[in-house]
Amino acid sequence: MMPAARESLLDAAYTALARRSWSTVRMVDVAAAAGVSRQTLYNEFGSKEGLARALVRREADGYLVGVERALGSHSDARERLTATAEWTTSAARENALVRAMLTGCWSERLPSPTLSAVPSSSAVPAQRRADGPLPSPGDFVAVVRDRAVAVLAGPGAAKPDTADLARSCELVVRLALSCVAAPPGEGGVGELVRGALTPTHRILGA
Repeated sequence: MMPAARESLLDAAYTALARRSWSTVRMVDVAAAAGVSRQTLYNEFGSKEGLARALVRREADGYLVGVERALGSHSDARERLTATAEWTTSAARENALVRAMLTGCWSERLPSPTLSAVPSSSAVPAQRRADGPLPSPGDFVAVVRDRAVAVLAGPGAAKPDTADLARSCELVVRLALSCVAAPPGEGGVGELVRGALTPTHRILGA
């Protein structure tokens, strides 16, 4: 199947999920919405569980692409981390799957795929990847922290020199996740992050 057709199926599944609970989403309706046969849908994803895993994987990847974009959005390190925190809270607010992945709280209306890898016999490379392990909330903290450190420290930075930076980056990620669970008041997550990253936190390049 062409990647565009796979994306159309995932878009159709996402749209269906926005309208009703995953348990009531039917494969035949997803296929029809994407303009393909139900057999084509099963050939691509294997099962409804396979479709769910692929959808979760895509939304996770989309969130991390946004993290990369936020980290490259400013020259000032504090503003880069602030943008990353603001992206995290906005993505979670607008996308129920991202919110569930970041918090580990899967409501009954969402799919709840196992985070561990599942046996895959798929001939589709993208589906084999989706059948692999899915990120847990702790995985997201580590991935975003490490990406932030890599961007802010630059290539070739010595590990001891990045220890303080890593702590600051992890603090920001965890602060953002706390704002997902308990939305902040006036000023939002940006004000909280800027307040947390006062001169007591050493951030390379800031």
